[in-house]
Amino acid sequence: MASESAPASLPPEAIEFAGRMYNAARTGEIDIFQQALPAGLPPNMTNEKGDSLLMLAAYHGHADLVKLLIQHGADTNRINDRGQSPLAGAIFKKEDSVIEALLEGGADPEHGSPSALVCLAMFQQEDKWGDKFKSAPGRGKATKPTSE
Repeated sequence: MASESAPASLPPEAIEFAGRMYNAARTGEIDIFQQALPAGLPPNMTNEKGDSLLMLAAYHGHADLVKLLIQHGADTNRINDRGQSPLAGAIFKKEDSVIEALLEGGADPEHGSPSALVCLAMFQQEDKWGDKFKSAPGRGKATKPTSE
């Protein structure tokens, strides 16, 4: 319940600004982020569904914005509230240049639920990406919750 009341405590201007940033990530307005990120915009900012700016940019196919967000510290393995990673979303949308950018940026193909590796099988893209996923620099490196 606390998370439901948290947005109400923010000034309306902050809520409106955040909405503009999420929309800019969806539409790939890289010029906004070239100014906002160096000025202090948190690269891992998430919306009410847990979708980060990187997730939104990746899902909508904006590889250059994905690269910029990663350069400014965006977490390539940050999952949303449904357990989905940006890499799995890019596989679903068949965004090849985004997949490349995420892998280069350290995305872990084994992270999330379903993982990007599982999505490869689901969407029959193993022939295209299987070898790259197996040799991905970030493979197996995402922080996983421990039950110990």
